[in-house]
This record gives sequence, structure tokens and C-alpha cells, in this order.
Amino acid sequence: MEVTAKDRELLALLAENARMPVATLARRLAISRTTAQARLERLERLGVIAGYGVRLSETYASGLVRAHVLITIAPKSLGEVVAAIARVEAVTELHSVSGAFDLIAIVAAPSIAELDERIDGIGQIDGVERTQSSIILSTRLRR
Repeated sequence: MEVTAKDRELLALLAENARMPVATLARRLAISRTTAQARLERLERLGVIAGYGVRLSETYASGLVRAHVLITIAPKSLGEVVAAIARVEAVTELHSVSGAFDLIAIVAAPSIAELDERIDGIGQIDGVERTQSSIILSTRLRR
């Protein structure tokens, strides 16, 4: 899968605003609209662009309480645990990691009480042996 420097520029613009019109993308990249559209379609076809999403405003996001939840799972439980965690709406990210824990989930809720409930729910999932949580106080850098 070849991603060129111009493709990376295009991806950076989309990360800024995924709803940016193709004409604006083309103008900012100094390429034709047709070329910009073709690049987008190629990146989508190659799976480099898997979809377009919403980035929450800092005003909204700052109203959520978030935590990193480190999770240890029982041997041979990965598939079932991941499927169960994927059904927890409050989980915004789930990562496999190396080290003492098997997974790290990012959990967000509108209050400490709801966050506590969601984390307790993760701990109750069959195959989850242990969790350890850290509440995120502030985000110093987001890209």
C-alpha cells in the first residue's frame, strides 16, 4: 500500500475537517479537483481511509469524565472479552498492549458515578480477571 507525501497532506487536512469539500481540499493541496477526488477514492479503496467520524468539541469533551482502564484477562478469553467490551457504549477506545495488562480501555461518562458504574461493569465481564483505573485529569496534547 503506497501512501505518498501528497496523500499524507490530504489525510492531515481530513483529520482537521473530514467534511471539507473536495474543491477546498484540491485548492489547499494545489491539485485539480478531479485528482483530489481520485486520491480520496484510492485511499478509501486501499483501506487507508476506513471511514469518516466526528471529533467532539473541547467544550463537550471537557464535560465528560474519562479514565484509562487497564485490564487483565483469563487465558483464551480475548475474543469474548473484546466482544463484550465493544458493547459497552462508554468505551471509546480499546487497545491490546504488552506488559502486565492485556488491554487498555478508554472509558468516558458524564459523571464520576456513571464512570464508576461502567468500570464496574467491565470488571464483571466473564474472562476479566482484574482492572486498574486512572481518571484522566486533563489532556495535554491531542492530534
